[in-house]
Amino acid sequence: MDDRDREKIYSKRVRAGKRTYFFDVKSTRTNDYYLTITESRRHPQGEGFVYEKHKMFLYKEDFDKFIEALQETVSHIKTELMPEVDFTQFVQRERDEQDDFASELKWE
Repeated sequence: MDDRDREKIYSKRVRAGKRTYFFDVKSTRTNDYYLTITESRRHPQGEGFVYEKHKMFLYKEDFDKFIEALQETVSHIKTELMPEVDFTQFVQRERDEQDDFASELKWE
């Protein structure tokens, strides 16, 4: 098993419109684990597409602080800045888009 195969342990993809987020658990040579969060955006270029990627590394000692700050920030947006928005509508829209995408794959 080469280093690239050994280091990726788990991966979760989140499609979000024109963006895709990848949450990848990787290991170091000393079997320590860390998380990479990658945002990938597709842009048209010529006859095809080019992907712009931004990557962030999150290490185990920062997991709890990161999650706490993320939850607090999202909660602030939902309750203080945008209390009138029904955020559950976005979950349903995402499910509908995934169903549409799955239907398209069946016909190809």
